[in-house]
Amino acid sequence: MPARGRLQLMRRALNTESSVIRVAGVSDAARLAQLSGELGYPVTLEVMTERLGRVLNRPGDLVLLLEHAEHGVLGWIHGTEQELLESGPRCEILGLVVGAEHRGSGIGRALVEALERWAADRGLKQMAVRSNVVRSESHPFYERLGYVRAKTQHAYRKTIASTA
Repeated sequence: MPARGRLQLMRRALNTESSVIRVAGVSDAARLAQLSGELGYPVTLEVMTERLGRVLNRPGDLVLLLEHAEHGVLGWIHGTEQELLESGPRCEILGLVVGAEHRGSGIGRALVEALERWAADRGLKQMAVRSNVVRSESHPFYERLGYVRAKTQHAYRKTIASTA
């Protein structure tokens, strides 16, 4: 069974047996957009649907969500396999969001651990994550999971004109 199929079957108890970690589908776009907005990244359903569709079609990317039988999707994580010339292959957490009312309940940990298992199944030996300096609550979270701060950096962006 492929890694994505195995992940769909994984069950993780978080004070109940009624939670499942599964691969996201395009039909989950509305809830993923809602959770993104909670974290300060508002996105319309249409835009999230387009983005999610593209990401789900990339073989080196994975979007997992934790769904509770009664409460629905409580959090999601997006990871990608990367090969950097200077440091080799790794899996990077590109996004992790847990609904505000459920933070601190183990959902983030469960999602990170599931992504780490996916990365290990792909033969990757290193994980990476970037955490905005203003998200001070997330820094101890990652440190508790064994992540070590490797560097502090500035992030630069530039809007470019489309040629398409």
